Amino acid sequence: MWSLAAFLLLATLEKPILSLHPPWTTIFKGERVTLRCDGYHPLLLELRPISTLWYLGHLLLPSHKKSIEVQTPGIYRCQTRGAPVSDPIHLSVSNDWLILQVPYAVVFEGEPLVMRCRGWYDKVVYKLHYYQDDQPVRYFHSSANYTVPQARASDSGRYQCSGTMRIPVESAPMFSAKVAVTVQEARHATAVCLLQVQSPSAPLRLGHGVHGPRTRGRGAGNLLVRGSYRHPKRPETQPLAAAPWAGFSPGLGVHHGPCPKGRGLGAG
Repeated sequence: MWSLAAFLLLATLEKPILSLHPPWTTIFKGERVTLRCDGYHPLLLELRPISTLWYLGHLLLPSHKKSIEVQTPGIYRCQTRGAPVSDPIHLSVSNDWLILQVPYAVVFEGEPLVMRCRGWYDKVVYKLHYYQDDQPVRYFHSSANYTVPQARASDSGRYQCSGTMRIPVESAPMFSAKVAVTVQEARHATAVCLLQVQSPSAPLRLGHGVHGPRTRGRGAGNLLVRGSYRHPKRPETQPLAAAPWAGFSPGLGVHHGPCPKGRGLGAG
């Protein structure tokens, strides 16, 4: 088992997770989306609120909240106290009649790949075609998402959609901009779980957080830690779509919650 100092150092160096809601990287001009920054704080025992720094490109934004609403295109990042800057999310804003929306999060092999073709402010799209690398892959009579139930590396490529809209009469076929999609091989995932920090004389345990009055000041609290996880019954090249404990999200490669029983972190 790692020492408490090693756990503290690991948590201190952990990047926050930046997420986008709804999870689409392209929106229409005038629409707003929410960005949320979830940090792993090595000093969770502090009573002070954790402030968040937000960046648009190299510009520092004025908000210090955990979530912000945005409508400006660009590359967003966030940072929490004692942690590096998060990985970026690139938000695009379009004036086109038709946009193809793909998820911001990494898609791993074995996971669903979902994309949707949207008409201007949700006008119905007719004679809808989806294309991968300029080749048609799916046709719908009217607006519908295109879903690959279990994505493979071969599903990577540049996607586009086309269709017509009644504005008010039916238009000529219109095309969205092309969007790159990459399906990554799922070899490892990362588990993030709660480490109980009790009194200085008590042993460390992995599991749920401590609840109840703080009778010893900083002697009790939660610490988020991260370690490698490898599925015990699947080859490394197989997807981790069915993780053996609740709360595991292979799309983000992160598990939020109690550590799986009998699995020490940091052993690998």
